[in-house]
Amino acid sequence: MRLAFLLLTLVLASPAAGQLVSKAHGWPPVDELEDFRIAPLGELRTLDHAAPTPLAIPGAQLITTRELKALLAPNAMRPPLLIDVMGEESHQSVYWEGLVWLPGAGRGSSFDDELQGRLAQALERATGGNRARMLVFFCANPRCWLSYNAALRAVRLGYSDVRWYRGGVHAWGVAGGDLREPRDPWPGPRR
Repeated sequence: MRLAFLLLTLVLASPAAGQLVSKAHGWPPVDELEDFRIAPLGELRTLDHAAPTPLAIPGAQLITTRELKALLAPNAMRPPLLIDVMGEESHQSVYWEGLVWLPGAGRGSSFDDELQGRLAQALERATGGNRARMLVFFCANPRCWLSYNAALRAVRLGYSDVRWYRGGVHAWGVAGGDLREPRDPWPGPRR
Protein backbone atom coordinates (compact mmCIF):
# COMPACT_ATOMS: atom_id res chain seq x y z
CA MET A 1 0.00 0.00 0.00
CA ARG A 2 2.93 2.33 0.64
CA LEU A 3 3.93 1.82 -3.00
CA ALA A 4 0.46 2.88 -4.12
CA PHE A 5 0.71 6.02 -1.96
CA LEU A 6 4.14 6.80 -3.45
CA LEU A 7 2.79 6.35 -6.97
CA LEU A 8 -0.15 8.62 -6.15
CA THR A 9 2.24 11.25 -4.84
CA LEU A 10 4.27 11.10 -8.05
CA VAL A 11 1.13 11.41 -10.17
CA LEU A 12 -0.10 14.37 -8.13
CA ALA A 13 3.24 16.17 -8.46
CA SER A 14 3.38 15.72 -12.24
CA PRO A 15 4.39 18.50 -14.64
CA ALA A 16 0.73 19.14 -15.42
CA ALA A 17 0.52 21.22 -12.26
CA GLY A 18 -1.93 24.08 -12.60
CA GLN A 19 -3.75 22.41 -15.48
CA LEU A 20 -7.09 20.73 -15.12
CA VAL A 21 -6.68 16.96 -14.98
CA SER A 22 -9.96 15.25 -15.72
CA LYS A 23 -11.02 11.65 -15.53
CA ALA A 24 -7.90 10.29 -13.81
CA HIS A 25 -8.94 6.68 -14.42
CA GLY A 26 -5.40 5.28 -14.31
CA TRP A 27 -5.14 5.54 -10.52
CA PRO A 28 -5.22 2.42 -8.38
CA PRO A 29 -8.58 1.79 -6.71
CA VAL A 30 -9.18 3.05 -3.19
CA ASP A 31 -11.73 1.92 -0.63
CA GLU A 32 -12.58 5.12 1.19
CA LEU A 33 -14.57 3.13 3.77
CA GLU A 34 -11.91 0.50 4.43
CA ASP A 35 -11.97 -0.42 8.09
CA PHE A 36 -8.44 -0.39 9.48
CA ARG A 37 -9.84 -1.04 12.97
CA ILE A 38 -8.42 2.23 14.29
CA ALA A 39 -10.30 3.84 17.17
CA PRO A 40 -11.36 7.47 16.72
CA LEU A 41 -9.24 9.98 18.63
CA GLY A 42 -10.50 13.18 20.21
CA GLU A 43 -6.98 14.60 20.26
CA LEU A 44 -4.60 15.54 17.46
CA ARG A 45 -2.39 12.83 16.03
CA THR A 46 1.01 14.53 16.07
CA LEU A 47 3.21 11.82 14.53
CA ASP A 48 3.01 9.49 11.52
CA HIS A 49 0.35 11.36 9.56
CA ALA A 50 0.60 8.89 6.65
CA ALA A 51 -1.07 5.99 8.46
CA PRO A 52 -4.48 4.29 8.43
CA THR A 53 -7.31 6.42 9.83
CA PRO A 54 -10.51 5.54 11.73
CA LEU A 55 -13.99 5.34 10.18
CA ALA A 56 -15.43 8.00 12.51
CA ILE A 57 -14.40 11.35 13.95
CA PRO A 58 -15.67 12.88 17.22
CA GLY A 59 -17.83 15.97 16.71
CA ALA A 60 -17.73 15.76 12.91
CA GLN A 61 -19.21 13.59 10.19
CA LEU A 62 -17.51 11.29 7.68
CA ILE A 63 -18.48 12.05 4.07
CA THR A 64 -17.99 9.83 1.00
CA THR A 65 -17.21 10.77 -2.58
CA ARG A 66 -20.81 10.11 -3.63
CA GLU A 67 -22.12 12.37 -0.85
CA LEU A 68 -19.61 15.11 -1.68
CA LYS A 69 -20.53 15.02 -5.37
CA ALA A 70 -24.19 15.45 -4.40
CA LEU A 71 -23.31 18.45 -2.22
CA LEU A 72 -21.39 20.00 -5.13
CA ALA A 73 -24.09 19.37 -7.75
CA PRO A 74 -25.26 22.46 -9.65
CA ASN A 75 -28.70 22.28 -7.99
CA ALA A 76 -27.29 21.91 -4.46
CA MET A 77 -28.97 24.28 -2.04
CA ARG A 78 -26.00 24.94 0.19
CA PRO A 79 -22.58 23.97 -1.20
CA PRO A 80 -19.90 23.36 1.41
CA LEU A 81 -16.61 25.14 1.87
CA LEU A 82 -13.94 22.66 0.70
CA ILE A 83 -10.65 22.84 2.58
CA ASP A 84 -7.51 21.09 1.31
CA VAL A 85 -4.90 20.70 4.06
CA MET A 86 -2.18 18.89 2.10
CA GLY A 87 1.17 20.55 2.62
CA GLU A 88 2.95 19.76 -0.63
CA GLU A 89 4.15 22.75 -2.62
CA SER A 90 2.75 21.29 -5.81
CA HIS A 91 -0.10 18.78 -5.86
CA GLN A 92 -3.42 18.15 -7.53
CA SER A 93 -6.53 18.84 -5.50
CA VAL A 94 -10.28 18.52 -5.83
CA TYR A 95 -11.28 21.10 -8.41
CA TRP A 96 -13.96 23.39 -7.02
CA GLU A 97 -14.34 27.12 -7.35
CA GLY A 98 -13.74 28.66 -3.93
CA LEU A 99 -11.53 25.83 -2.65
CA VAL A 100 -9.54 26.94 0.39
CA TRP A 101 -5.98 25.61 0.63
CA LEU A 102 -4.60 25.60 4.17
CA PRO A 103 -1.37 23.58 3.95
CA GLY A 104 -0.26 22.33 7.32
CA ALA A 105 -3.58 23.00 9.09
CA GLY A 106 -3.61 19.38 10.24
CA ARG A 107 -0.21 19.54 11.85
CA GLY A 108 0.75 21.08 15.18
CA SER A 109 0.96 19.86 18.73
CA SER A 110 -2.25 20.83 20.52
CA PHE A 111 -5.51 22.72 20.32
CA ASP A 112 -3.77 25.58 22.13
CA ASP A 113 -0.85 26.05 19.72
CA GLU A 114 -0.18 28.94 17.34
CA LEU A 115 -1.61 26.95 14.44
CA GLN A 116 -5.02 26.82 16.13
CA GLY A 117 -5.08 30.62 16.22
CA ARG A 118 -4.09 30.88 12.56
CA LEU A 119 -6.78 28.36 11.60
CA ALA A 120 -9.36 30.31 13.61
CA GLN A 121 -8.53 33.47 11.65
CA ALA A 122 -8.52 31.68 8.28
CA LEU A 123 -11.89 30.00 8.91
CA GLU A 124 -13.38 33.24 10.20
CA ARG A 125 -12.41 34.96 6.92
CA ALA A 126 -13.46 32.04 4.70
CA THR A 127 -16.88 31.59 6.32
CA GLY A 128 -17.62 35.26 6.96
CA GLY A 129 -17.99 34.36 10.64
CA ASN A 130 -20.71 31.78 9.98
CA ARG A 131 -19.87 28.90 12.34
CA ALA A 132 -22.81 26.92 10.95
CA ARG A 133 -21.30 26.89 7.43
CA MET A 134 -20.60 23.36 6.21
CA LEU A 135 -16.85 22.73 6.13
CA VAL A 136 -15.36 19.72 4.32
CA PHE A 137 -11.73 18.91 5.16
CA PHE A 138 -9.66 16.57 3.02
CA CYS A 139 -6.11 15.51 2.22
CA ALA A 140 -4.61 12.66 0.16
CA ASN A 141 -6.48 9.45 1.01
CA PRO A 142 -7.73 7.22 3.88
CA ARG A 143 -4.16 6.96 5.13
CA CYS A 144 -3.76 10.67 5.86
CA TRP A 145 -4.44 12.13 9.31
CA LEU A 146 -3.98 15.78 8.31
CA SER A 147 -7.61 16.37 7.37
CA TYR A 148 -8.79 14.41 10.41
CA ASN A 149 -6.73 16.71 12.66
CA ALA A 150 -7.88 19.88 10.87
CA ALA A 151 -11.53 18.81 11.20
CA LEU A 152 -11.00 18.22 14.94
CA ARG A 153 -9.48 21.71 15.18
CA ALA A 154 -12.56 23.23 13.49
CA VAL A 155 -14.88 21.37 15.86
CA ARG A 156 -12.86 22.70 18.80
CA LEU A 157 -13.28 26.22 17.35
CA GLY A 158 -17.06 25.85 17.53
CA TYR A 159 -17.96 25.04 13.91
CA SER A 160 -21.12 22.95 13.99
CA ASP A 161 -21.22 21.38 10.51
CA VAL A 162 -17.79 19.84 10.01
CA ARG A 163 -17.32 17.00 7.54
CA TRP A 164 -14.24 14.84 6.99
CA TYR A 165 -13.73 13.60 3.43
CA ARG A 166 -11.61 10.56 4.28
CA GLY A 167 -11.15 9.40 0.67
CA GLY A 168 -9.52 12.70 -0.24
CA VAL A 169 -7.89 13.56 -3.54
CA HIS A 170 -7.25 9.92 -4.40
CA ALA A 171 -10.90 8.85 -4.10
CA TRP A 172 -12.02 11.97 -5.97
CA GLY A 173 -9.63 11.25 -8.85
CA VAL A 174 -10.52 7.55 -9.03
CA ALA A 175 -14.20 8.53 -9.22
CA GLY A 176 -13.42 10.70 -12.25
CA GLY A 177 -13.60 14.00 -10.41
CA ASP A 178 -11.72 16.95 -11.86
CA LEU A 179 -8.41 17.91 -10.28
CA ARG A 180 -6.33 21.06 -10.39
CA GLU A 181 -3.39 22.47 -8.48
CA PRO A 182 -4.69 24.65 -5.64
CA ARG A 183 -3.72 28.32 -5.56
CA ASP A 184 -3.15 30.99 -2.95
CA PRO A 185 -2.22 29.05 0.18
CA TRP A 186 -2.21 30.77 3.50
CA PRO A 187 1.26 31.73 4.62
CA GLY A 188 2.82 29.55 7.25
CA PRO A 189 4.71 26.43 8.19
CA ARG A 190 4.79 23.46 5.84
CA ARG A 191 6.74 21.03 7.93
